Amino acid sequence: MKKHIIQFYVYRGEKYYVAEGIDLAIVTQAETLDALIKNIQEAIELHLEGEHLDDLNLSPQPTALINFELPLIRAYA
Repeated sequence: MKKHIIQFYVYRGEKYYVAEGIDLAIVTQAETLDALIKNIQEAIELHLEGEHLDDLNLSPQPTALINFELPLIRAYA
C-alpha cells in the first residue's frame, strides 16, 4: 500500500524552528512557522524532483503531516 502522507517532526531550536522528515531524509529550518511551512513544501519538491514515486512507495499526490513539539506545560494546584 502506497503512503499518502509524508511526516515531519517540528521543534523550536535555539534560534530557528526545525523540521525533520520522518519518512524522507529532509531537514529544513526557518525563523517563523509560516516560513518553515514554505521551506518544507520546497524541500519536498526538491527531494522528489526526478524521483519515481513508486520507488519511494508514495502515492502520486502525497500530503505532509506536521507534528509540532510544545514545551512541557505544568498545571499547578
